[in-house]
Amino acid sequence: MDKVGFIYTEDYYKYNFGKHHPLQPVRLELTYKLMESYGLLNNSRLEIRKPKIATREELYLIHDKEYVDAVKKYSDNPQQIVGERPNSTFGMGSMDNPVFPGMFEASSMAVGASITAAEIVMEEENEISTAFNIAGGLHHAMRNLAHGFCIFNDVSIAIQKIRVKYPDLKVMYLDVDAHHGDGVQAAFYDDPEVLTLSIHQDGHTLFPGTGFMEERGRNRGKGYSINFPLYPGTYDSAYIDLFRTQVPSIMKRFQPDVLFTQLGVDTYFADPLTQLGLSTSGHYKIFNLLKEYSQNYAKGRWIAMGGGGYLMGAVPRSWTLALSVMLEEELPNAIPLEWITFFEQKHIDEPTPYELRDMNYRVEEQILKNPMFSVRIEERIDAIEKYVVDEVLPNL
Repeated sequence: MDKVGFIYTEDYYKYNFGKHHPLQPVRLELTYKLMESYGLLNNSRLEIRKPKIATREELYLIHDKEYVDAVKKYSDNPQQIVGERPNSTFGMGSMDNPVFPGMFEASSMAVGASITAAEIVMEEENEISTAFNIAGGLHHAMRNLAHGFCIFNDVSIAIQKIRVKYPDLKVMYLDVDAHHGDGVQAAFYDDPEVLTLSIHQDGHTLFPGTGFMEERGRNRGKGYSINFPLYPGTYDSAYIDLFRTQVPSIMKRFQPDVLFTQLGVDTYFADPLTQLGLSTSGHYKIFNLLKEYSQNYAKGRWIAMGGGGYLMGAVPRSWTLALSVMLEEELPNAIPLEWITFFEQKHIDEPTPYELRDMNYRVEEQILKNPMFSVRIEERIDAIEKYVVDEVLPNL
């Protein structure tokens, strides 16, 4: 049975925008601890690898040199950004992307971890068919712009890195973060060998305000950018039905050699920054489908990155479930007491979770109060399904 790579280092915690920023490094620490508490890190099929730091040449695969130089400058001396015109700082220094000491090295580490994940899956002698970098998935960063908590676009760089080595490779990128995967889409918008599919909350209601069905790629890449914008409140059964019925047909038509996924879990119903309606039970079902689809349609190769998720009690549970799926290990639903104690010692201003797999208790209340709530969501699902049949599949 193939092995699973898990890319990890405590240096991930250095990617830190400050204690008042939504993207808190403690979520990675909590995730690692929960995986450890369940015994997943001792699984005989798991190989834990330390990431390398991405080189400048690797960063240049996607980002402009001028931008990389600016990240390094503000990383070495954050005070240099004070007084500079906002349009000259490449998106850095904003509330979303404040600069911090060591920013260049921390961002390069996240990129290097995703490159490591990609390389070990592609090197068949490793017998690793799946790899997971929970610190990756920084999918908003653009060629010369820090954007949406993302400095360097680790996903795009990792994809491009293995395409340099394997030039005939067909890559599918599937993004289930609540936010549109705009940076990865932009990087490959002209490229017919990289298909990007983003399933996210409708851009009319959430940052970055893109990801509509009309965004289909450009020139030779026309038809290879696909977007499923969902209405706020979309719940487990509607989401999973769409996933189960539409994703396989796209993968079968495209026939990728490898599947990259961004596993943002800010689709969780209580996430403080988003408005979708999934539970950790829903996430678990999605991860199981991704494993099945990678085996059936992507030659068994699955490279997974983390992504969004801003409820500290939800992110560790969902990503622990993801690793359990990769390892084919069923976990008890009661969360180990040692992790509960660890969570409470962090003094996080959230209710302590006690169950690994939960349900969205709010959605039943919504449907009872407003029957049109589910009708509207189902209408959008129907529109996406029609879009796949009429526009997506005929152009692949």
